Amino acid sequence: MRFSFSGICTLMLAAATLAGLPGSLNAADTPVAALQLPPLPYAQDALAPFVSAKTMGFHYGKHHQGYVDNLNKLVAGTPFAGRPLEEIIRGTANLPDKTAIFNNAAQVWNHTFFWQSMKANGGGRPAGRLLEMILDAFGTFEAFKTAFETAGVGQFGSGWVWLVQDGGKVKIVKTANADTPLAHGQNALLTCDVWEHAYYLDYQNRRKDFVTTFLEHLANWDFAASRLK
Repeated sequence: MRFSFSGICTLMLAAATLAGLPGSLNAADTPVAALQLPPLPYAQDALAPFVSAKTMGFHYGKHHQGYVDNLNKLVAGTPFAGRPLEEIIRGTANLPDKTAIFNNAAQVWNHTFFWQSMKANGGGRPAGRLLEMILDAFGTFEAFKTAFETAGVGQFGSGWVWLVQDGGKVKIVKTANADTPLAHGQNALLTCDVWEHAYYLDYQNRRKDFVTTFLEHLANWDFAASRLK
């Protein structure tokens, strides 16, 4: 059975939501279920040789899991415990005293989205409405690829490069650290992680090669098209 990205995020917090429903126990006596690391949509070696199983093991099993663990600790005993992940992100964005919660919640969301943004035998060109919107915004698909690579390489330090839908248009945005289009009212369609831990074991400091490989061999255009509103 396959789930959409929003479905995966919903499943991660379904048990936590149930903890607040009326039942034989009082809500105060019902423990709030912890957020769980969502499953990968493929095996850890499925994207090789473009992303190795070793990179996936560290990136998913260590980094992504770490954000989940940190978030559970940070929200325990707060009004955010058991709340939907996207609600936590929107409720903590731009609040200096909630930065740690936002960073970890956004990184859980961003990474879950990143895994969905890739697939084995991906890359190439999208089709249909998404391709039309890209051509309308960038003129040619090659111009889009160049702009996406430039944004990814140009993101100073850690961050992400995204294709987003903003109203009736698509555009490329880059975000630093844990920042996410979700916090800015934009509909994310596709993302490439340009934190060094996403590519360093396979590409060392060659970020451009990784972003190019992402577009040519990994990008999940079916997922991106399914996100269009």
